[in-house]
Amino acid sequence: MKRQAWLNNLKKVKAKFPERKPVFRTESGLPIDEIYEPEPDFDYEEKLGYPGQYPFTRGVQPNMYRGRFWTMRQYAGFGGAEESNRRYRILLEKGQTGLSVAFDLPTQMGYDSDHPLSQGEVGKVGVAIDTLEDMEILFDKIPLEKVSTSMTINATASIILAMYIAAANKQGADIKKLQGTVQNDILKEYIARGNYIYPPRPSMRLITDLFKYCNKNIPLWNTISISGYHIREAGSTAVEELAFTLSNAVEYVKAAVEAGMEVDRFASRLAFFFNAHNNLLEEVAKFRAARRIWARIMKERFKAQNPRSLMLRFHTQTAGSTLTAQQPQNNIIRVTIQALAAVLGGTQSLHTNSYDEALALPSEQAATIALRSQQIIAHESGAADVVDPLAGSYFIERLTDTIEEEVVKLMKEIDDMGGALKAVETGYFARRIADSAYNYQKMMENNEKIVVGMNEFIEEEKTHPELLRVDETIQLKQIEKLKRFKSRRDNDEVKRILSEITSCAVEGGELISLFIIGAETGATAGEMADALRRVFGEYDKM
Repeated sequence: MKRQAWLNNLKKVKAKFPERKPVFRTESGLPIDEIYEPEPDFDYEEKLGYPGQYPFTRGVQPNMYRGRFWTMRQYAGFGGAEESNRRYRILLEKGQTGLSVAFDLPTQMGYDSDHPLSQGEVGKVGVAIDTLEDMEILFDKIPLEKVSTSMTINATASIILAMYIAAANKQGADIKKLQGTVQNDILKEYIARGNYIYPPRPSMRLITDLFKYCNKNIPLWNTISISGYHIREAGSTAVEELAFTLSNAVEYVKAAVEAGMEVDRFASRLAFFFNAHNNLLEEVAKFRAARRIWARIMKERFKAQNPRSLMLRFHTQTAGSTLTAQQPQNNIIRVTIQALAAVLGGTQSLHTNSYDEALALPSEQAATIALRSQQIIAHESGAADVVDPLAGSYFIERLTDTIEEEVVKLMKEIDDMGGALKAVETGYFARRIADSAYNYQKMMENNEKIVVGMNEFIEEEKTHPELLRVDETIQLKQIEKLKRFKSRRDNDEVKRILSEITSCAVEGGELISLFIIGAETGATAGEMADALRRVFGEYDKM
């Protein structure tokens, strides 16, 4: 009777106040009802369980943030190693609890700063790392044994991690105590980002190589951060972000098993990296669904026995693609909502974007505000005081279920075509993302999707915030430093180790140890990447 009375009243209200347009949907296009009610067949024990227990819907730790907060990282890096080192130390002094390194495009693509293709890009979107000396300067006065470091690097991940290990050796660190993550997710580069060097199959070999090396030598290191972030930034929906990321993860697990590794030997060091968008409740449901889907995949498909192998641990970054150059201070509110979604969804670490990133690299002031947003959520909002605070919400639980159903359906479609690697090679992912990005853009152009300051509530811009300017002479300085470095090294030894790397690539041996020796001998990152190019070639999507 009460429901009928509500429906009768709703009908009268709708006649007087017609609903806003468009039809209410999530960012992924999932329809939203006016209200949600208890579902009589909802099995709380099967679908939710308890925090820290299978299927981990409610979080990977029993007490979550009541034990410790998420790791607060600020993705940073620009210019040369000296400038980036100063920024890292400032952020650590302000309360950041982990480092997150951005590398410039030449470093990501395996080119030294003096390569012709590096012209105009050295130090622009990240720090330039050519040599072990650069890596040492980057972490000067930062004890690598005590800090957790995340490195966003993929095609050259093995080489850059080798340089990091060599730098830690020179600091006298216990290598087995190193903690952090190397992104090392090449499939999403072919799908969404484009920073690949070698063809997919030899690239997959480098990834499983790194799994094996880290398992044996740096057991606390997360060997891959399987990334949906860039897939979402390219224009996918939340459902596609999960389905494509988890399909990539399945491909990596299959490759490691085929390379002779036991699932429970490496699965606990797999990490994930997701995007946090503006639709607060869909994002919370997305994170909860992700944990549940992954736990079931690992238990049922790969027969993992260790509970840690079933846990989906993830880093979150707020959505750069949602930041606007118009009214940039509005981005502070967007970032805060997105960060809150990550916390309510149970993230293990978090990067909050700076409000000026649609205009330039973050200024020190903007980066500080971004960090403060995390600290305020942690210490003042109350969101971190209880585990999975939105559990049991009729809407959240229904949306978590719906996202899971849609993701599983899409993953089956990918499985049926031969898996993620096949989907990359046929261009399936790129087509899906392009369609979703186009649909979103059309919604904005038709004012079906309101973006404050862009297509509604527009103001004439009078001033812009003070922006960070990267030193335009950085490339000349970096090239000069590289020239001096090469003049001091034993070039015959460098040639010998580069020849060994090439031979090892041909023979199928373990490469990471050779990269460490190469870095210590004086080989540059670009030279070691070239040693692999001679064997693997370069990938041309066209």
